[in-house]
Amino acid sequence: MRPATTVPRSPATDRVPVRDRGDLVVLGVEAALLAAAVAVGAVLNRRGVGLHADAAPVYATWRPHVGWGTPAALLVAVVVLGPGWRWARTARWGPLLAAGWLAAVAWTLALALVDGGSAGLTRRLTTQAEYLHEVPRVVDVRRMLAGFADRIIDFQPDSWSTHTAGHPPGALLIFVGLDRVGLGGGTAAALTCVLVGATVAVSVPVALRALGAPDAARAVLPFLVLLPGAVWVGASADGIFTGVVAAGLALLAVRGPGAALAGGLLLGFALYLSYGFVLVGPLALVVLALRRDRRAAALLAGAAGVAAVAAVFTLAGFHWWEGYDRVVERYYQGWAADRPYGYWVWANLAALLLSAGPVLGPALRRTLVAARAGWRSTGSVALARATGPGALVQATLSGRAAGPDPAAAAGRAAAGRAAALAGRVRGLGAVVLLPAAAALAVVAADLSGLSKAEVERIWLPFVVWLLVAAAHLPAPARRWWLGGQALTALAVNHLLFTVS
Repeated sequence: MRPATTVPRSPATDRVPVRDRGDLVVLGVEAALLAAAVAVGAVLNRRGVGLHADAAPVYATWRPHVGWGTPAALLVAVVVLGPGWRWARTARWGPLLAAGWLAAVAWTLALALVDGGSAGLTRRLTTQAEYLHEVPRVVDVRRMLAGFADRIIDFQPDSWSTHTAGHPPGALLIFVGLDRVGLGGGTAAALTCVLVGATVAVSVPVALRALGAPDAARAVLPFLVLLPGAVWVGASADGIFTGVVAAGLALLAVRGPGAALAGGLLLGFALYLSYGFVLVGPLALVVLALRRDRRAAALLAGAAGVAAVAAVFTLAGFHWWEGYDRVVERYYQGWAADRPYGYWVWANLAALLLSAGPVLGPALRRTLVAARAGWRSTGSVALARATGPGALVQATLSGRAAGPDPAAAAGRAAAGRAAALAGRVRGLGAVVLLPAAAALAVVAADLSGLSKAEVERIWLPFVVWLLVAAAHLPAPARRWWLGGQALTALAVNHLLFTVS
């Protein structure tokens, strides 16, 4: 198998120069958005508005500091940007994925240890609001599941803690399971978040390669390694959530119904990790649409996996819709009732920039350019033939030849138009459609009002797919953008003390 060294050139890429003023304009807009969110957040906090985020738009406190993880993080960044970058261009696929995962683990751990071993890892998941607080209270798992929804509403003697109440029971089950196999406590939980979260450096490239974009997979991998969002992967349960969703989508992408079934099982379980993962649906549909073989079989296998997980939880006594209804009520019993929608609906996007990094805006802009060029250049003739008046006339005449059924002929013409349109959309490819689906999910979550603050970690499962857009950046510019990503993570982690 030939090594892929660059992202294939496209008409859109050829027309946009490496040093493009548009990228700088978008970068300036990002900086202005972030500055406005910080400034307005500071003013609102001083006025006593209930933002409940001392370092708004990030849920953190201002605390410039260094730690013994600082030199380790700098070393990882230098190695990835230097010899690692050069080696990744020609490395064999298997070793590259293994090295990518190890580097992502090292980067995430180093960032966490800037805060120290205890504050950065061990005690991160042991506070009263976290899942580990509830683990000793779970004696009978079946009984816990059957009564889970009854304990979501706050201000009851047996109410769940904040994070447990805000999610379906699958999240709590992970930490209960760790405890049952002898891996209880904050250190094991935090390391699990790091190890699972770092698998996105494997899952996302595997999905891209399976969907016919091997060069993009190789280009995007370093951006997943030096992910600014790793600040929150180490350590919060959202690191695990991100890894589970990415692995599920990757399994949907690879060949074979068995893999699709496994992907469906993981994505089904993801629905019981966070209610918001219904928004993974567009990503899953894009992956299935871009598969190279047996799309219908993969869809059925994936749906069967999701249905199987849902059936297990339902039979055990937890009803997803009941839990969702109650969690919305619980949401507005807490800080969400105070946090102003008018601020967070746009400040969330500034927090997203810190999690995804400054490359996000320019990469998405390049993706739009590529999408526009691809839409114009691929399939336009076929679409015109399928949607033009001639198609309807031909279908109608064909129908009359077979029998007087103009309605059936019109139906066939409509089906032809739909098939042509679907083919044209698929022709845009994974490097356009996956970031587009992730962006759609983020916009929906933002506008819903159910994601006010803390999105720097909550949206991590979508951030890693937004970064697929980085493959559209010209190859000579990517290392500079990757350096900006690393600097963003280092700045956030050294200026702020983040909390999960």
